[in-house]
Amino acid sequence: MVLRSEPTARQLRLAVELRRLRDAAGLAAREAAALLGVSAPQISQIESGLAGVSEKRLRSLAAHYVCSDEPFVEALVAMATDRTRGWWEEFRGRLPTPFLDLAELEHHATYLREVQFLYIPGPLQTEDYARAVFSYRVPELPRPDVELRVRHRMLRKAILEEHHAKPYEAVIHEAALRIMVSDRITSRTQLTRLLGLSEADHITIRVIPFDLEGFAGAAGAMVYAGGAVPKLDTVVRDGPNGASFVDSEAQLAAFRTLFHKVEAVSLDPERSRDFIHRLAKEL
Repeated sequence: MVLRSEPTARQLRLAVELRRLRDAAGLAAREAAALLGVSAPQISQIESGLAGVSEKRLRSLAAHYVCSDEPFVEALVAMATDRTRGWWEEFRGRLPTPFLDLAELEHHATYLREVQFLYIPGPLQTEDYARAVFSYRVPELPRPDVELRVRHRMLRKAILEEHHAKPYEAVIHEAALRIMVSDRITSRTQLTRLLGLSEADHITIRVIPFDLEGFAGAAGAMVYAGGAVPKLDTVVRDGPNGASFVDSEAQLAAFRTLFHKVEAVSLDPERSRDFIHRLAKEL
């Protein structure tokens, strides 16, 4: 068996879920290996994402772990047997792995919710806006690396533009709408793009204005990606060392609550469009 040198976030999530099922069943790795008829190191390799698992073995493990949640097991089988090579694979070895993991997560998500306070959400950005963001990095990136990141970000728009696009909801603070990462033309074009996207049936854009009283949720920036079943939801947060993926049930529940709190105080979609339109006219 050839072991993976660098499992993707999706492969690691499958591994984590299998480890959680074994722990819930109260079985040691050697006991699970004996039930499956494999060696203990093989179970360790599966649970670390270094090795894949066949549908037959996955279903056998689920039975031994007394998992009766059929939709969950079917979702795990789909993850284990997925052979998708998406557009992001062209960037493997050329961009940091989190870029690819985020694109793969968005591709497989059933819906996406995003909260941003300082930047326009990535899938909604124009090319010039994205280029300005990546060009500001310290230490400065070489021009080819900037353009590679811009191209990747533009291809992420597939989640909004494909024939069967998934529901996407973004809550954006006024600060992100007003900060001019480049010049006035870039900002005006970006706001115009937001207005155009907000007309799509599957896209909802809401705004949090500066003058909202009692809002202390500015630390809640996130991307919430719905999984095939709620247990497989994922939250992505930006950190000092890049994107981090959150998937524990307790944390997911907390972020769901946080999103609904932020959503509840934001302007409704129609008033948000009016708000963005007024900002665009000011530029």
